[in-house]
Amino acid sequence: MVRGLFTAASGMNVQQNRLDEIANNLANVDLNGYKKDTAIQKAFPEMLIRRMNDDGVYRFPFGSVDTAPIVGTVGTGVETNEVYTNFTQGAMKQTENDFDAALEGRGFLTVQTPQGERLTRNGAFLVNSDGYLVTKSGDFVLGETGPIKLKKNNFVIDEDGTVWQNSTFAADDKRLVSQSENQWENIERVDRLKLVDVKRERYLQKQGNSYWKTTDESGDAQIIGADARPKVRQGFLEGANVNAVQEMVEMIEVNRAYDANQKTIQTEDALIGKLWNEVVRV
Repeated sequence: MVRGLFTAASGMNVQQNRLDEIANNLANVDLNGYKKDTAIQKAFPEMLIRRMNDDGVYRFPFGSVDTAPIVGTVGTGVETNEVYTNFTQGAMKQTENDFDAALEGRGFLTVQTPQGERLTRNGAFLVNSDGYLVTKSGDFVLGETGPIKLKKNNFVIDEDGTVWQNSTFAADDKRLVSQSENQWENIERVDRLKLVDVKRERYLQKQGNSYWKTTDESGDAQIIGADARPKVRQGFLEGANVNAVQEMVEMIEVNRAYDANQKTIQTEDALIGKLWNEVVRV
């Protein structure tokens, strides 16, 4: 009976971890570039149940106890194996704001933080007082040659991620320029967004604010080659890949599973109390 207490308690711990991840997903449903987390469970090894003697008297069979017939198995509990991040594409939201950029495809933008370079899918940018393109947290957006500095606000970003600037552009000109500099007069190539990827993205470490940090398991961030670069969509933002309705349904499921494990513990406690108060006393 004591085994039932530990099994049910492990189930409650797992459901608590699941609930934490669901709550975090719902809290970030409106955060641009957020990727949902899922808690993955793993069962402890099951134990074999063997029939010894019908009269209840235990006798070792000839040779080994392993010769007793197997009746079935019994579970020994469950644990949280890992928290898995789902990197599927989020929905594109058109903002018509030139400072917004979204990636369509696999890859990450790179920003410079006080703790070092970080990866992000959140393309809500601003221009600071020094003319640098920054995130809303004030971190520099990196190009392939360093932080991107703009002379004016009238810039465009083409699908390859190249940042172009021309003093003859009107502030409300939404045209994406060609990569050919000879097609427009006075056009200036500022830089190209540093779009990177890692070998095993599932092992990236979340840093908050839609930032990720590379780890030894994920591998170092490498600039994506021209044939695999994601498309950059200026004037768009990538929404979180969280389905709020699905998360609410899973929250109800978790609450019911937690309640079932709780009732199991209460039942086991009542049985132990009856054993000590009635059976042992006799």
